[in-house]
Amino acid sequence: MQPAELAALAQKLKKNIARVVVGKEEMIDLMLSAVIARGHVLLEDVPGTGKTVTARSLAKSIGGVFSRIQFTPDLLPADITGTRVYRQDQGEFVFHPGPVFANILLADEINRATPRTQSALLECMEERQVTEGGVTYPLAEPFLVIATQNPVEIQGTFPLPEAQLDRFLLRLTPGYPTTAEALGILDRFLKDEPLQALQPVCGCEELAAAQQALPQCEVDVSVREYMVALCERTRQDDRAQLGVSPRGMLALMRASQALALTQGRAYVIPDDVQRLAVPVLAHRVIARGYAGRADVSRQIVLDAVAAVAVPTEKR
Repeated sequence: MQPAELAALAQKLKKNIARVVVGKEEMIDLMLSAVIARGHVLLEDVPGTGKTVTARSLAKSIGGVFSRIQFTPDLLPADITGTRVYRQDQGEFVFHPGPVFANILLADEINRATPRTQSALLECMEERQVTEGGVTYPLAEPFLVIATQNPVEIQGTFPLPEAQLDRFLLRLTPGYPTTAEALGILDRFLKDEPLQALQPVCGCEELAAAQQALPQCEVDVSVREYMVALCERTRQDDRAQLGVSPRGMLALMRASQALALTQGRAYVIPDDVQRLAVPVLAHRVIARGYAGRADVSRQIVLDAVAAVAVPTEKR
């Protein structure tokens, strides 16, 4: 798939999602980039800001199998991945796949599940497979996890460990709407429920072809050096206990390539890197003595972007 075709596909998906979601163009652009980069997305904000509606709108816009899991403290790992059940007529145990065997998995309020249950997603998200009873079962392609969580409510929640956060390509915050967007929301939902009528505009085969185009996007050596410098700067910050790891650096490059392709370009520019720096890197930075303070990690990344010299575009 060529960059122009991929950009047209992204625009088609964005237009379809906009039938339900008012505004949030930047967030939708970045979510589509994550889809192309085969990455997972964490939507984090206070209740009622449209996290689940946005996730469901994206899922319904992409044809394929969609599953939704409402995470609760009593949820077990087998409720996600599946389990083996003894079939008396066959005289053996048979594996019954769980809801994770889908193309789009919505993990709603993921931080309400226990760490044991949260860890059941680690293998699924990283290796795109499930191992049960010594047998490995591959997941469908494409496979995308869209998780939501409420960062302000702590009763009955279990914070995601760093290893789990690192599996998400992007962490996005929808935020409150503007006055014009709020009026648009009321108008749109006054007499209708647009999410129920939303239809797919992209098939799994088309999406897989778009994902395979990612290596075609060039990243100049100066832009790669810029990415390395940004990540190293977060590790040198005195406020950071742990900075961005090499996996985070690779995630920044993949996301930048995907964003460039959705804009119709076959090459990454520094603006792509700056646009993605906070969504890709902030949740991978652990601030010293500021447990759970996402704003400090965000500021560390913003300061790194401000401090590191931007390479001059050669094209």
